[in-house]
Amino acid sequence: MAYTKRIVCLANSFKKGGSCIAGRELIGTSLGGWIRPVGDRTTAEVRTAESGNLKLLDIVDVPFLRAEPRHHQTENHVIDASQRWVKAGELPWATLAQMIDQPASLWINRDHTKGPGLYDCISEAEAFTLGTSLVLIKPDNFGVEVGPHYYTGKRTWRADFAYNGTNYNFSLTDPIATSKYTADSSYPLNDVYICVSLTEPWEKDNNRCHKLVASIFSNPPL
Repeated sequence: MAYTKRIVCLANSFKKGGSCIAGRELIGTSLGGWIRPVGDRTTAEVRTAESGNLKLLDIVDVPFLRAEPRHHQTENHVIDASQRWVKAGELPWATLAQMIDQPASLWINRDHTKGPGLYDCISEAEAFTLGTSLVLIKPDNFGVEVGPHYYTGKRTWRADFAYNGTNYNFSLTDPIATSKYTADSSYPLNDVYICVSLTEPWEKDNNRCHKLVASIFSNPPL
């Protein structure tokens, strides 16, 4: 049976063919769990025609067909693409402080991709032992790094930061940040929150699951 959930948008990031959207459910005045709306297709992306002009911190009522967890991505719900998403308001930036998660670490800190990656991936087997794939945290020493890929030379965007005493360096998929920071350089940012997402297994990288910074929240906004 179809159902609707009200969520606050905490990620609207790049995904091939569309976007990867995620947020926390709002139940009256209470904060619920994470929700990742996904398309009813194998690749699971949400297309712009389905989500509308969605922005970070928008509060929106999303129609769903069913819950469809995929291993560690327990938060997945398949959208009803025949129904419109309805904006119900906007969450004030200051409220983010009340919404942060407090994991001891960003999942399992064991493996790295080639190049500057630091604790930015885990094996498929490790990922499948987990029960979550989304967190909102307040990092330390956060900065955006823009520069050429170590192998292809194509421009890449990465997030370098510390959390709970551990240094991390993840790919950055926030389209607002990648549009703002276009020159090869490092861009330190103060007083930010970030949404971190753990991907599905990527067959081009031995089915490892990558940790991504899906969104950056700053005041004023980027």
